[in-house]
Amino acid sequence: MLGFETPKHHQDILRFLVDAYLTPPHRALLLAFRHSGKSSVVGIFAAWALMVRPKTRILVLSAESNLASRMVSHIKHILENHPSCRDLLPSVKKEWGAHKITITRPIGIREPSVICQGVQGNITGLRADMIICDDVEVPNTSNTVQKRQILRTRLRELDFILSPEGTMIYIGTPHTSDTIYRTEI
Repeated sequence: MLGFETPKHHQDILRFLVDAYLTPPHRALLLAFRHSGKSSVVGIFAAWALMVRPKTRILVLSAESNLASRMVSHIKHILENHPSCRDLLPSVKKEWGAHKITITRPIGIREPSVICQGVQGNITGLRADMIICDDVEVPNTSNTVQKRQILRTRLRELDFILSPEGTMIYIGTPHTSDTIYRTEI
């Protein structure tokens, strides 16, 4: 619509994410260099997932809640501006903020469509059909052995939040030779 071409590596990333979403065991680890656009592409992918399955509940988890809220804002922007997503916009935007959004979908689903949290935030009681771990490993979560162990322990809790057929996606850039992406994902 804007006359831009989609770079080949973005097309490859999208194909990779869709394959992980549609094919068991529904797990993906996307490592790419800084500023490659991986988070932007994952935001587009999340909006697409909501479009094809409006019941989807997505948890965005990042090292800090403000980083996670940037992903929610990006998803929200896509939903508000892409013509294919118009029917997803609620008439009353009760949950349409920086940390959580709820699209038009069947009633009876308790969780928001998209909610975000920092890796050390409270996720008790949440349920998600897709968990996007976007830059959970950054210098302030991985610069010591103890911090990496705390991060690994915290990430193991996600198995109790993810629905049985849910999708778990990790995206990031390793920040240490003992990266969590090598051993935990």
